[in-house]
Parts: sequence; C-alpha cells; structure tokens
Amino acid sequence: MNVQVIMREGQPEYAVLPWAEYQALLQAATGRAGVVEGAPRESPGELARLAQLTALRESRSMSREDLARAVGISPHYLALFESGERRPDGAIARALARALGVAGWEGVN
Repeated sequence: MNVQVIMREGQPEYAVLPWAEYQALLQAATGRAGVVEGAPRESPGELARLAQLTALRESRSMSREDLARAVGISPHYLALFESGERRPDGAIARALARALGVAGWEGVN
C-alpha cells in the first residue's frame, strides 16, 4: 500500500493514499465501495440512527408511503435512504427526525 503520512508537531495527523487503494480498503472494511468525494460527514451516532431508519419507521407503525408523505418526498427516494444508497440532506434529515420523533439529526447535511 502506497501511503503518505502527514505529520504535525511530530505526530501523524493524516494518511493520504491513492484512490484505488482507498476504495479497496473501504470495500474490505465495510463491504461497500463507491464513496463519493465530498460526501456528508455524519457523526457515528447520526450514522447509526440513519442506518436504523427502516427500524425506526416500522417501530412507529408507519409505512414507507406514510413517512415519505410526512417528509414531502417520494417513497422511492425514502427507500434510497433506508437502503443506504443515499444520504439525506440536512432539511430532509430534520424532517425525518421530526416525523419519527427523534433528536440529533440537526448536523446531517
């Protein structure tokens, strides 16, 4: 692996590696590839809750259509969030949080 380490005050701060190697590492770590440059940065708690979107919806006895209507998006678009193919922008994340009665998605963008 071809990694460049950037140091600050004698301590490693960043690791830079070729995109193809990053994708391979990501694939090995998560089983998914294809992260887009500039993707939103969520905290681990936000990621966990977004990953639980389907379970949150179902625990409130809401259909995908009901939640999508409450948020103002299509059921198909909501399905992309539930499957992890897309991340909601800040406004949609806040609307999802309101509709599901959860807090802490304010920082998702």
